[in-house]
Formats: sequence, structure tokens, C-alpha cells
Amino acid sequence: MSLFRNLPAKIASIPMILTALVVFVGGTAWTVVHSFTSSKLLPNTKFVGFDQYERLWTTRRWLVSIENLALYGMLSLIFTLVIGFTLAALLDRKIRGENVFRTIFLYPFALSFIVTGLAWQWILNPDLGIQHVVRGLGWESFTFNPLNDPDIVIYGILIAGLWQGTGLIMVIMLAGLRGIDEDIWKAARVDGIGTIKTYIVVIIPMMRPVFVTALVLIMSGIIKLYDLVVALTNGGPGIASEVPAKYVIQYMFRAQNLGQGFAASTMMLVSVAIILIPWAYLEFGGRKRG
Repeated sequence: MSLFRNLPAKIASIPMILTALVVFVGGTAWTVVHSFTSSKLLPNTKFVGFDQYERLWTTRRWLVSIENLALYGMLSLIFTLVIGFTLAALLDRKIRGENVFRTIFLYPFALSFIVTGLAWQWILNPDLGIQHVVRGLGWESFTFNPLNDPDIVIYGILIAGLWQGTGLIMVIMLAGLRGIDEDIWKAARVDGIGTIKTYIVVIIPMMRPVFVTALVLIMSGIIKLYDLVVALTNGGPGIASEVPAKYVIQYMFRAQNLGQGFAASTMMLVSVAIILIPWAYLEFGGRKRG
């Protein structure tokens, strides 16, 4: 019987399955349930309906955090994919010193977001970083101080995020490119198709699973954006660089309002589901149809 096939492996997986059910599924359900309560310092079961969600979506801090995440997410998604694929395509041409360049581009990913944030805090500091260096070269009117300007602070965070995350996407794309049969390139050359057109018409469609994987990784990282913001600006100036994950931490552990924190984290969970469900459909639904 298929039920008893690989029975030792199935028995060995029981603790992992139970852990996932109790910790992840159970914890998620507990959070969602308590988001409908008036929990403050400690959880309670006093049901208040959608009051926490109504308060959430009328709080300026939350609305600003959503706007910041949407802007950061859109730009990060586009630039990470474009830069990552471009770097991978250049390295795939088997240039001299490929291993050195690959290491340089991937190195930032080995650093934590806290280290990255602190490093870019110095780089973007007007008294120490880019502005100071450029003015020292004679351009006295040059101004570049994104972390202290509420109108462009999110772009300063974006620069640091791209610097760290692009290397991983480059490696994923490079692995996908190296999996393309060389005969396809030869056939394209025989047909007189240019290199750029070959990438757009032939190579990129063949790399759909690679792009889907990269897309999920990028978007999951966007939704969890927290420590980079804390290290760079701590949500400032004011609330100009606030993000949803920081809002959750603020209300759950500092403002001692668990109900509001649970409601915010539930909305983040919904965002993750919006990402994972289309991915699962593209991966498994498409494979099944195939």
C-alpha cells in the first residue's frame, strides 16, 4: 500500500509537521482571533469586532507606512529585477575576472540589514559621506541628504536595500542563464537575431520559473522591511519612513496595545497571502495544466 511506502521517513517527519501546525498555524490563528479583541498589555478575550481595524485604517502612522511600503516595494521590485538580470547577463558573457565580480556583487548580501543600515547611514551623512566628498572636490552647492529630508527619505532607504539585495537576485538569474542550452544561442545567431532581442523574445520567457522565484523572494523581503529602516532612520524624520513591520513592533512591545499590533500583523499576513497564492497558482497550477 502507498500509505506504508517510505514509512520511516513519514514517521520522522511527524515532529516537524506537528511543530508547523502548533507554532505557525496555531500562532497565526491565535493572532487573528485576538486582533478582534481589546487586548492591551496582556491578551484578553473581550470581543470588539472590527474596532481595531477601523482604528488601524484611520491612523496616519499606519497610512504613511502603507504608502512608504508601496513606493519602496514598487521601485525595489523593478530595480532589483532589472539590475540583477543585467548584471547576470553581463557575467554570463564569461568576462575575465568573473569570480571576483560575482563575489563583490554578492558580498553585501552576507551582511545583516543592521550593518548595511549603519554603513549607509555614514555614507549618506552630509558631514561624512557623499555630500562631504563632492563638496570637497569643489562643488560647494551640491546637496545630497536624503535621510534627513522627509520627502525623499524613502529613496535613501531604497538605495541601501538595492545595494544589499541585488546580489542575490543576480546569482539566481545567473544560475538560470547558465541553464540555457548553448544551442539556443547558436540558433539565434544563425537566424540573425540580435543579442538584446534574443534575451527579450527567447531567454526571458524560458526563465519564467526563475523570475517567479526571484519575485517571491523580493516581495517577501519588502513586506518584512524593518531592521534596515530602524538602522537608517528609526522611522524618521518624524514618521516619514515608517513601515508596517515597525508599526507592529511599536504597538505590540512599546505602546502595549496588543490588539492594535495583532490587527496590523494580520493585515501583513493578508499581504503575504496575496503574494503566495498567485505564486502557488503559477507554479503548481501551471505545471498541472502542462
